[in-house]
Amino acid sequence: MIEIIKAIIFGIVEGITEWLPISSTGHMILLEEFLHMNVSEEFWNFFLVVIQLGAIIAVVVMHWNSIFPFNFNKKKGSFIKMDIMVLWFKIVVACVPAAVVGILFDDILEKYLYNPIVVATMLILFGIGFILIENRNQNSVARVSDIHKLSFKDAILIGMFQLIAAIFPGTSRSGATILGGLMIGVSRVVAAEFTFYLAIPVMFGASLLKVLKIGFAFTTMEFMILGVGMFTAFIVSILVIKFLMSYIKKHDFKVFGYYRIILGILVIGYFLLLA
Repeated sequence: MIEIIKAIIFGIVEGITEWLPISSTGHMILLEEFLHMNVSEEFWNFFLVVIQLGAIIAVVVMHWNSIFPFNFNKKKGSFIKMDIMVLWFKIVVACVPAAVVGILFDDILEKYLYNPIVVATMLILFGIGFILIENRNQNSVARVSDIHKLSFKDAILIGMFQLIAAIFPGTSRSGATILGGLMIGVSRVVAAEFTFYLAIPVMFGASLLKVLKIGFAFTTMEFMILGVGMFTAFIVSILVIKFLMSYIKKHDFKVFGYYRIILGILVIGYFLLLA
């Protein structure tokens, strides 16, 4: 029962931090320092990745009409929504850099970079980045205010920022892609929407990679832990996505930048005390 409660807590943290630009992986690694699950290391690494599926399913459910490219009509027959299909081509293009690095170097990155100091450093650096970019854009008008007007060049550039997040935990995949979008003149709303959609193939792909490497050889309790964590992340993600989309229509991302910097400093201070 204790492990189920821990899974709920991890699900809540995942659901919040996956969509706010403050690093879900970073928070999960840090939370594990204080709330250790009594499971095998293999299952824990699997849990960290696959629990994100709950958050991704929330995006699919909430944005189904905006991302499903087919329309089935009994009278007219089925047809393709070309604007959505083109958007998916852009999403795939943006995902290629991170996908290649993830497939080739996943084990190496996990071994050498998934540690609290790297997480804290990237929290601080990208926190500073958000503040600087938002200050720069304060009186400017966004070049792209409609997600379907994103060019393939825009998608590739945003994908390169996602690559940074794939390499350095603590960067935040959503934080990196949103920051990249803001830097090239994309509006906050469009940057957030494109980030949500990018997460779908990235997280499904990462989960599939873990399944292929590890399989499903887990105990009944471990499957329960995984299911509870995913369901909790799903529910919390719906609430957080609604909050974020409402928030950024009237506010900028600087508050998240300040949060990242403060958290990063606290993490470094904590682990220095332990050293």
